[in-house]
Amino acid sequence: MRIVFMGTPEFAVPCLSALIEKHDVLAVFTQPDKPKGRKQILTPPPVKEEALKHNIPVYQPKTLKDGEAFKLLSEIKPDVIIVVAYGKILPKEILELPRYGCINVHASLLPKYRGAAPIQWSIIDGEKETGVTAMQMDIGLDTGDMIKSASLTIGENETADELHDRLSALGAKLIIETLESVEDGTATLTKQDDSLSNYASMLSKDISPIDFTQSAQAVHNKIRGLNSWPSATAIMDGKRIKIHKTKLADACGQAGEIVSLEPFIVACGSGAIEILELQPEGKKKMNVADFLRGHKIELHSFLK
Repeated sequence: MRIVFMGTPEFAVPCLSALIEKHDVLAVFTQPDKPKGRKQILTPPPVKEEALKHNIPVYQPKTLKDGEAFKLLSEIKPDVIIVVAYGKILPKEILELPRYGCINVHASLLPKYRGAAPIQWSIIDGEKETGVTAMQMDIGLDTGDMIKSASLTIGENETADELHDRLSALGAKLIIETLESVEDGTATLTKQDDSLSNYASMLSKDISPIDFTQSAQAVHNKIRGLNSWPSATAIMDGKRIKIHKTKLADACGQAGEIVSLEPFIVACGSGAIEILELQPEGKKKMNVADFLRGHKIELHSFLK
């Protein structure tokens, strides 16, 4: 099939790579390069880097609403537009342009977790299962008819970063299977039940602070879900730390109390967590053993 691919972050790269192997990817649309790091070096999106490796033309319009993108796509004449974490809303005229319309790969089992951060919120909310869904796009936000989905089990200690990589690979497999069914006419469309939807809002640092009065499971889920950005945070000995990895522990105490140093266990509203990896402010992430060698922490002191 003649394909135009629209995507931006690392999550979208496996889908693009799989499509390049199986189909004729005519062009890639992605977000403009952005400054990154302390030196604010202008950096291309991962999808752009992958496209250029295969000498595929790359377009980075600031908007799709001025008619220029529609004109260009009309000249390219794709059979289908595949959209994976592009970050822009497609106008109705573009949605209706290709023969097979526009197909989106979304990182949840729709209609659950529509929106910007489905991977993270599925972990924060304590879901045991998630997946990817290929849907026929419409003018709504992740509301189009579902074509095909694939699921997986979320590990009890799995972080958002780890789940991201597994779902990304699953999405690449799914889009190839989806296009096969679309091309041979066996694809079936299923409408989403809006009553079952919940919105996975964009993450921000405002939700980083940990509430240790919550259950150990809720605290553990939040730490996993916010790994590696924006990261869950706490105050230890008057200084902010990021907590990256934990597991549930069999201990009790007051909420936030450090009840053991080896292993490093903190009590919650009910139950406790063992901290495995953390990051002092202004320093690199490290395992707890390395942290304790350089910091004197009092037993029965509190994280806040």
